[in-house]
Order: sequence, then structure tokens, then C-alpha cells
Amino acid sequence: MKRIILVILLFGTFANAQNKTIKSDSLDVVLDEVLIIAAKKSKIETDMKMAVSVDEFLASNANISFIKRGAYAWEPLLNNMSTERSTVTIDGMHIFGACTDKMDPVTSYVESNNLSDIDVKSGQEGSLHGATVAGSIDLKRKSTAFGLSKKWTGAYQTGFEFNNNQIFNLGNLAYSSDKLVAEGSISYRKAENYSYGNNDEVNHSQYDKFNTSLGVAYKTSELSSLRVDAIFDKAKDVGYPALPMDLSLSRALITSAAYKQFFETGLVKVWDTKVYFNAVEHYMDDTTRPENLVHMDMPGWSTTYGLVSKVNLKKENYSSEIQLNAYNNLSIAEMRMYPQDRSERTMFAYSWPWVTTRYAGLSMSNSWDISKKSQLNYGGTLGVNYNYSKYAEFNWIFHPGASQEKTRFLPNLYTSYQLNVGDFNFSAGGGYGHRAPSVSEGYGYYIYNSFDRYDYIGNPDLENEISYEANANVGFKNKKGGIQAKVNYFYIQNYIIGRILSQGSPMNYQSVGVKGYTSLDYATLFNLSMNANYTLLDNLHWKGTMTYARGLDDNKNNLPFIRPLSYQTSLHFSYKKIGFLTALNGDVKQLNYSPEYGEDETPSYTNWNLSADYTFYINNYKTVFQIGAENLFNEYYSTYADWGNIPRMGRNIFTSLKVNF
Repeated sequence: MKRIILVILLFGTFANAQNKTIKSDSLDVVLDEVLIIAAKKSKIETDMKMAVSVDEFLASNANISFIKRGAYAWEPLLNNMSTERSTVTIDGMHIFGACTDKMDPVTSYVESNNLSDIDVKSGQEGSLHGATVAGSIDLKRKSTAFGLSKKWTGAYQTGFEFNNNQIFNLGNLAYSSDKLVAEGSISYRKAENYSYGNNDEVNHSQYDKFNTSLGVAYKTSELSSLRVDAIFDKAKDVGYPALPMDLSLSRALITSAAYKQFFETGLVKVWDTKVYFNAVEHYMDDTTRPENLVHMDMPGWSTTYGLVSKVNLKKENYSSEIQLNAYNNLSIAEMRMYPQDRSERTMFAYSWPWVTTRYAGLSMSNSWDISKKSQLNYGGTLGVNYNYSKYAEFNWIFHPGASQEKTRFLPNLYTSYQLNVGDFNFSAGGGYGHRAPSVSEGYGYYIYNSFDRYDYIGNPDLENEISYEANANVGFKNKKGGIQAKVNYFYIQNYIIGRILSQGSPMNYQSVGVKGYTSLDYATLFNLSMNANYTLLDNLHWKGTMTYARGLDDNKNNLPFIRPLSYQTSLHFSYKKIGFLTALNGDVKQLNYSPEYGEDETPSYTNWNLSADYTFYINNYKTVFQIGAENLFNEYYSTYADWGNIPRMGRNIFTSLKVNF
């Protein structure tokens, strides 16, 4: 451990910034002129669809797939690993869902119109935001730049999707002057049940979502600013057809205050410190499921406050970032069972027994430009994780004498080397890291998993997962197009997964048994992706993507939720103000499935999608109208990641109109 700490401290000499210009969130500093200039434009749209949800945008990333329990709030899988093994943040802020069934991932509490970009880092390169195995997903909010004169900007977008009668309205407004910035967003989406390939309706797939955000920034000096932000999100009447329960109400309040200081001279270029607070409440119930023999409510609450403080350094061909990350989270989830007369309650338990998690981590990320053609990136994190369960007696039922509180040290290291030779680029790297068990893995009590129909029990004394990672990529690019191949391999010791317990009886009448979270000796994961693009004509472009993954446990059995070979190919044609896109995407048959963990074979499928857009002006305001169709042939299909083999949406015609002003 002393050697690891020494190595990490040596890394602190320099921390990472990929470009020569120091960037902090959405502002650039040009040190020569001492000016704070433009903010990033939003990139939250895809080639096919301009009015995408956050989930749809993330799905366009080759490293990300999703577990779907319905039409809303998909669970992102980074490098084919569940959310326990990745870190999902909003502008570096840690937020934790309040649902034991993962019906409210962090991505469900933002909207596409209050984000500017999403930063995805694979493996240990994502440890800057906390201990991880799979990597990190950082959702970056919009941030308007200070201007030299008063200026109002904004956008409004509306549209309709015919399959589930979804209507959406998204609006943004921002004011910028040389001293003050004020901006806000508001969005509303409402959808009814969708229909799958044979036009039958999927019950309990509706949702109703409202989201709004507000940000105010004030320039306290020529080189410093103060900013406060808030996001409020509310979802209600959300159906989950793959689960025995639905969501009656979910609310989140996400707030932060940040101070940023730029420096004209010296080693330190930018210092950015943020304090934040967020509260999430989530109410699951089955009042819309009269077929359930026993009625149940499962409310949950998650409260987090924290600090993110980072310093950017630059000297000649070295650049670096040093970050202190700390947070405190309290997670509570209850389980209440009722007889047919709901005025009486027959059972009460804590499925998360008031679990406190405290984390503090010091991260260093460094970049050394060895030459104009080569670069070395390296860094690491030393984190300390503390857990405390207020009602440890729930854990003692299955694990007598289990720790009521637990402190863990979580070191993470990574390095990579990049080389550019003519039109070719190469990189190779590796990583080593620990992660602590999640709240459910450590302290969960009778958490029902409707996928394999087992109740799950946590174990507070599980060992840290330890990941050894290798990665490489090779690419070629010229004026006409390019191709890039990426591969990574994970060897994970103490891999945490559920195994059947010999003791205990199921609590849920739908359950077939009880599983306890335990550690395998190891598991392995292999991921491969290839991306290519080519300009056929000046106004005709082709893109293609292929991914493949394989996951095995220590007995060479398949791990669950590993994506089979998948592909996507598209052609984009533009002529003056008109654009057309046609695309095919699909998976091959899933042969490497895992019956032990509740999976079955899923057949291959192919979707054909089309869209067209037209750009025009209304009183000098740029306006774009789009119409398109997804699953044009109305194919019936279900993928490896559809919980309980719930079928995907059939043919869906969508429209969208966006006005920028």
C-alpha cells in the first residue's frame, strides 16, 4: 500500500488536460489576452433524430448499451458492466438513485436540453470521478459564456411520436453580458403505452416527465466567477412492463455553487471548486396491478452532499489536473406489504437499512507530450470509502456478526501511450483499480429481482472488486474517411454476483428462492468495437459501427447481459436545405447467454430507420423540421437486454420542429 501511495503522489507532479488550451467545463481561457470566451454548443442529438432523450443519445456510443425495463429510465451498461461498476455524475457531482430496482438511474434526472455534452471514459481513466471498474459517464450541463454585450439566446423544440402518442416540448433561454449570465430550461414529455411489432399494446409502458433547470453566474473579477445551479425533475405515472410494480412519483432536486479562478502566469492555470447537494425520492407501488395477490409499496430516499475541487496545471509540454472529490450519501428504502384491505399493513422491512456512504478521493491525471507525434497519459486515484448501516440487525439475520461499519481503501492507476504516424494512430494502455460493493450488494435486504425471480441479500463483508485492465486501439484517417478499432480486456478479482443461498425463504410470493451477493474468484470481460466513415460524394456520407463482447466467470460460464455481435450502418445525403438519412442496425442471435442468471436465447433482428429534415428561416430565426420512422418494417423483436423479454417498440413515426433565436 505504501508503494501505491508513493507512486500516486509522484503522479501529482502533473495532471491531465488533453489540449494545450486549458478547459474548465464549458469555458476556455486564452491566457495571452486574458479573455473568457465561448461556451460549448450542445451536442445532444444523433444523426437519425434531433429530439433524442438522454438515453437515446447515450445508446449511440459504441461503449454503452442498456438494460430496458420499459420505455423510460434505461440502465446504462458501460463496457457491458452494470451501474455498480461505473461512475455516473452530473458535472462531476455524485448522485445516487433511490430505487432498489434501478428504476431511476442518474441519467433519468436530466434532459437533453439542459446538457451540452456527455463525457464517457473507459476503465480506470474514469477514476477521476471516483472508484470504478467499467469507467465513468459525466453529464455536462449547458453553461453560457460571459459576453461583451447584452445578448438573449434561446431555442424551442416540439414534436410528436405516433407509436406511443408521445408529445414533447423543450425550451431554453439565456441572457449574457460582460458580468452576468442567467439561463434556464424547461421540458415536458408525456407518452402512452407503446405497441410492439404485431401492433399489440405493451401495458404499463407509459410515462410523464417534467424537468427544469436554472443557472446564474457572476464575474467577480476579470479572472474569476461565481455560479449557482439547480435542476428539478419530476416523473409520475411511469409504467414498467417488465416489473411487477410501477412508479407513482419520483422527484429530484440537484443544486450546486461553484467558484472558478483563472491565473495569467505561473504553473497553476485554473482552480475550480464546487459544493453541491441533491435529494432524490422514489415511490414504487402496485396499485395499477390488481392481479398481484399481495400489495406492496417500496418508497426510497437518497440524499447526497459533496465537494469537487480541481486545479489545472501547465508547464511546457506537461499538463495536469489534480482533483479532490468527497461526498456523503444516505440511502433509505422501505418495503411494506398489505393484505387486500390496504388500510392494514402486515409487514415492514428496510431493504436499504439507512446506509451512510462517505467517500473521499484524491486524483491526479497527467499528460506528457513526448513529441509532436507521441503522448503519454497516466494518473491515479487514492480513495477512502466508509459505510455505516443504522439497522445492522437486518444484515445479521443472514450474516451474524457482520460489520455495522466498514472502511475500505480504493487505489486506482492507469497509463496509456499514443502515437501518430502519418494518417495512422495507435495507442495502448493498462489500468488497475478497486471498487467497493454498492449499497445493494453490501446491505440490501430481500431485493426482488424479477429477471431471475430471486430475492437478493447483501453482505457487508464482501471483499473489494479488483480490476486489471488492458486496452489498445488503432486507426487510420484521411480526407475521404477513416476507420478505428478499439479493444479492452478486464480481469476482475472478487467479482460480485448473486448465488443461491441454502438458508432463508423468499419474501415475495413471486420469488422462487433467495440469492446472496457473493464474490467469484474472478471474471473476465472482452470488448471490441470498430467505427468507420467514408465520404462517397461531397454530399453523400457513410458511417458504420460494429461491436462484440464476451464475459465469462471463473468456471467459464457466460456472464449475464453481455451484448452479442451488433452492427449499425447509415447513409446521409444532403442537398441545399434538405437532409436525408437511412440506417440499418441490429444484433445477431445471442448464443452466449447465461441460464444460471435467468437469461435465455434471443434471436437476431434488423431495424431499418429513415429520417429527413428541412432547414428554413422564420423572421431570421433558424428553424429545422424533421420527420422520420424507426423500425420501418414493424419488426417484432426482443434483445438480450430487455428485462423479461419485453418486446421493443414497433414502427414509430416521429416529427420534430426546432426554432433557434
